[in-house]
Amino acid sequence: MRHAIRFLLGPDARTIETCDPTLTVLDWLRGSERLTGTKEGCNEGDCGACTVVVVRPEGPPGAERLRYRTVDACITFLGMLDGCQLLTVEHLRGADGTLHPVQRLMVEEHGSQCGFCTPGFVMSLFALTKDRPAATGEAWTSASPIDDALAGNLCRCTGYAPIVRAAERALAAPEADAFDAAHDDTLARLLALRDDETVAVSGPKGRFLAPATIQGVVDLMAEHPDATLVAGATDVALWVTKGLRVLDPVIWLGRVPMLRGIGEAADHLYLGAGVSLAEAGLHLSRLHPDLGELFRRHGAAQTRNAGTLGGNIANGSPIGDAAPALIALGARLHLIGRGTEREIPLEDFFLAYGRQDLRPGEFVGGVRVPKLGPDALFRAYKISKRFDEDISAVLGAFRVTLAGGTIREARIAYGGMAGTPGRAARAEAALVGRPLDAAVVPAFKVALAQDFTPLTDMRATAGYRLRVAGNLIERLIHEAAPRAPETRLASVGALAHA
Repeated sequence: MRHAIRFLLGPDARTIETCDPTLTVLDWLRGSERLTGTKEGCNEGDCGACTVVVVRPEGPPGAERLRYRTVDACITFLGMLDGCQLLTVEHLRGADGTLHPVQRLMVEEHGSQCGFCTPGFVMSLFALTKDRPAATGEAWTSASPIDDALAGNLCRCTGYAPIVRAAERALAAPEADAFDAAHDDTLARLLALRDDETVAVSGPKGRFLAPATIQGVVDLMAEHPDATLVAGATDVALWVTKGLRVLDPVIWLGRVPMLRGIGEAADHLYLGAGVSLAEAGLHLSRLHPDLGELFRRHGAAQTRNAGTLGGNIANGSPIGDAAPALIALGARLHLIGRGTEREIPLEDFFLAYGRQDLRPGEFVGGVRVPKLGPDALFRAYKISKRFDEDISAVLGAFRVTLAGGTIREARIAYGGMAGTPGRAARAEAALVGRPLDAAVVPAFKVALAQDFTPLTDMRATAGYRLRVAGNLIERLIHEAAPRAPETRLASVGALAHA
């Protein structure tokens, strides 16, 4: 067992032997390190003023490369930096005070006024230049990578236009920097920090535990049955920053390679519970474009980089976007316990609001997602008040299998319509055996009203939710037509950028 957290702060090694389990990176930077360029705004991961970059080696053994990911320091626990490099705005300037290219371009394009949000924007632009397709070999997940990268940064006074111009110039003519020159040395230093030890540190408010193996997770959960499991902390951290809860102990799952595993077979895709939402979206988009669009709208880049697929499911939220789409696809959940493993249909995991089918000592290991057959029609629709970084009022997902124009099978799931995400069994039955055309709409809506009795809250009224959920069948019918009319703002934007 290792009783220290080890990471790099810029080029400098840090070893932390005493640490409260929920001390945030933001509070540590500003309080202990006096690196005050990173600002506190919302303290809940929405505004991006605290954006920092976490650098990790990624890739197959022997072929790792450094990947630069933005995260919100206000909802990242310090212990989660183990084995990483942390970069803040102070680390971008050269030793002689020379501005980093993205900082210089922000100045030249007049992208800052009050300056409060500027460090967060600079860090998002810095990560964007490091993660460009030319460097990674990957395609952008949308027609507007700049919009995606900046959606989690709130501009309070300057306006986005000059910031976007700075981003466009940075991407059009990328410049090598000190981080490129130090790549191999930094990579070697981070790889040297890897081990199979369980990390255990404590402070006045409790213990932070980080196993490196599945067996380590199982053993710690048996020893600490009341522990809080943390993956990306994008939800749990709010219990601390907003709910002022004291969590002791915390078991962080981010050091377990097996939970980040991804596997593919002829008929399914397997995603480990620790796969980030950003990476999950990339792989699921290859099953269907709607899945890529759905995950692109899951919070902001900072949230998707930190949050995990397993965490989004395991917290049991009725408005978690991943669950309805995966339920419609027929996904199965992989659960791991002490000496046991089992798989269950994902829809059976959610028993009631705040209650999931987890036996004592069990945790989510991964998700098995079936691939779509040649006769399957799939769509996922997120309804929210704004396009970017918003919580769904309703999320509807449809998988319909057609045979000669007739619906042979239907799997339909909704989020935001009940205390848990779930299938619309009566609405499914109303479709089976009928053509997918306007004639099925009345019966579908009547059946849907029997499936769900939604609530009224700050995001939508019950009546609005039920009406919108019913209308989504009409949208599906329109999009399934041979010459489908355009119904999506995102697709219109993609055409405009093509």
